[in-house]
Amino acid sequence: MSGPLHLAIVWHMHQPHYKDLVTGKYVLPWTRLHGTKDYYDMVHILEDYPKIRQTVNVVPSMMQQVQEYADGKAEDLYLELTLKDPHDLTVDDQVQLLTNFFYAAHDTMIRPHPRYADLLTKRGPGDDPRHLARVARYFTEQDFMDLQVWFNLAWCDPLFHRTDPVIRALVEKGRDFDAADKVALVARHRAIMGMIIPEYQAADARGQVEFTTTPFYHPILPLLCDTEVARECLPHHPLPSRFAHPEDAREQIRRAVAYHTELFGHPPRGMWPSEGSVSEAMIPLVAEAGIEWIATDQEILAESLRMAPSSAGDHFRPYLLERGAHRLSILFRDRRLSDRVGFHFARMDPEQAVDEFVGALHRIGHGLKGSGRAPLVPVILDGENCWEYYPGDGHDFLNALYTRLSNDPGIVCTTVSDYLDGNPAGDHLPRLFAGSWINHDFEIWIGRDEDNQAWEQLKAAREVLAACTEDAATEVPPEKLALAWEELYVSEGSDWCWWYGGQHAGMLEAFDRLFRRHLMNIYELLGETIPDALQVPILRQVKEAVPTRREAALISPNIDGRVESYFEWLSAGVLESGGGGGAMHAGGSVVTALLYGFDEEFLYLRCDFDPEVTPERLRELHFICGVLAPEEAHVVVDPCPDGCQPRLRRPNDEGEWIETPLEGQGACRDVLEFSVPFAPMGWREGDEVQLFLRVMEGDAELERWPGQGYLAVTLPDRDYEARNWVV
Repeated sequence: MSGPLHLAIVWHMHQPHYKDLVTGKYVLPWTRLHGTKDYYDMVHILEDYPKIRQTVNVVPSMMQQVQEYADGKAEDLYLELTLKDPHDLTVDDQVQLLTNFFYAAHDTMIRPHPRYADLLTKRGPGDDPRHLARVARYFTEQDFMDLQVWFNLAWCDPLFHRTDPVIRALVEKGRDFDAADKVALVARHRAIMGMIIPEYQAADARGQVEFTTTPFYHPILPLLCDTEVARECLPHHPLPSRFAHPEDAREQIRRAVAYHTELFGHPPRGMWPSEGSVSEAMIPLVAEAGIEWIATDQEILAESLRMAPSSAGDHFRPYLLERGAHRLSILFRDRRLSDRVGFHFARMDPEQAVDEFVGALHRIGHGLKGSGRAPLVPVILDGENCWEYYPGDGHDFLNALYTRLSNDPGIVCTTVSDYLDGNPAGDHLPRLFAGSWINHDFEIWIGRDEDNQAWEQLKAAREVLAACTEDAATEVPPEKLALAWEELYVSEGSDWCWWYGGQHAGMLEAFDRLFRRHLMNIYELLGETIPDALQVPILRQVKEAVPTRREAALISPNIDGRVESYFEWLSAGVLESGGGGGAMHAGGSVVTALLYGFDEEFLYLRCDFDPEVTPERLRELHFICGVLAPEEAHVVVDPCPDGCQPRLRRPNDEGEWIETPLEGQGACRDVLEFSVPFAPMGWREGDEVQLFLRVMEGDAELERWPGQGYLAVTLPDRDYEARNWVV
């Protein structure tokens, strides 16, 4: 080894884009909460350790959100729920508080605070909404007030618990908070958000931290360039239809460089590609934007060398990617040390963890003695997510680590660019394997059913947007067209597919809804009809609604709009309390239950109404039975007492909905009943019909049954009655 070992720690700061660009509201609060807990102190702590030089990678769309919070322009739904008077909380508000305001690491962020811990105990385990609605009855208004404060207090960094007078006073008070306390705490949140960017700019100016970037909305660049590249690392996975838009990848990179230049006064030299995802196709796009180096995981190096063997081997050096006129240096993170910090050291005594970390560095240096070069150990990981699992938010660990490194003559902490200036990459890498930092593949984002559906919906929305953009006769105003493109770029972010297939259903559903909302906004901005498929969750565990009671036998009700016999619908399936969203729910639903059943030729549907809904009100409405499978269609019914003939709508090849009469029956008096014949719908025995019901007033949706997802009805085959016969 020539000289000391060089250590390049790269912290990656990232949150997805939580803002609905049409409403202007932030749906989730995590940029704000990580801002008050992580983003400021991770750089501020370095002021006490001038020998520690690091690289911090910041995602532009995250920094944009930080600035909006600092400027008072960002409002998230959790802030609204925080500031709401406990006396005015609805049952739904209370359930939301009990569900979401305990999203914090229990052992390190809740239990150290006695009042917050007591509230968690009182809430109990589980987050089923029906259970929490019952639990809410035992929470007093003061309980909810204290929960509103403690959730936001727990997400303030311990630095502010010690040094900020307002936050310290609230921590010392501990309980029995009031409205003024909430207002003061929210103001401190905004103030802390306003401290982040100036702190970063100061660290950049003094040269202690090199700030780098990521493509603007954190997309997986190789998949934007061409989803078929996934076959390289996932040869046996089914992929969606091809999405190949390197122009989008180029635009995401261009915007990132421009934003970084505006923020810091100079362009970035380095880039952590989103999730360390790399491929051959992205190399020229990154290089032509002026980026000098990128980084990924050491397993990508191993796979690349297997594809094109060379004399090189270890990942403790930079490599050179030369593709024609394009030159790019590439680093490969040390997986073990990076993951030890990210996932393991939180459970260890800080000094023991530092002993292991520094000891590993010395062993690496000893093993490279005599190599004739200055070895570099890249340690690259999230700069935010792991600390909530460390006691004290990781302060003891980081202080111990930085103290040890500052006093170790055998280790030099460096920025990546400074190292490359003195030790330029010399080993050529003739082939770059396509993959990410996770298992050197793209399986998190493509190749599974949910991910592939997301790509298909992204592709469909982009095709509509591109066609509208290219149409010289379009009537879409330029500002709406530009906003639609922005929503498209947001939808290309990596985080949406990251969450599909996970286990924490509540948060997963929020990400699923937000992804589909971004895509729906594209259609709304263009004045296009939103596809029914976007109304249905992509998540497997929530897309198929579970009825209150399943169908038990064939039925053949008299379609007259009346309930004249208890037995007519006795064997029908029933969906209750299924309406979701819409204006009517503020003052009561139109529909109180949806019943369904069938015989050998017809599907039957019945809507029961709230007693307060008058016949005059019903005449202002119409009902759409949306069919997702076997083929997309709508059955439209106007609830007229004199008879309501169902109408069939189907999309033609140009995507226009064509309406024709349907050979079914309909009637609306006490209830709305209608039948849908199998034959003209193209349905066969054994088919699974996926449907939902929308209550419409003009073009506005008032209710949807089920509230999300669809109702799956399997049509009877010839053995249906024999299988379902009971005495």
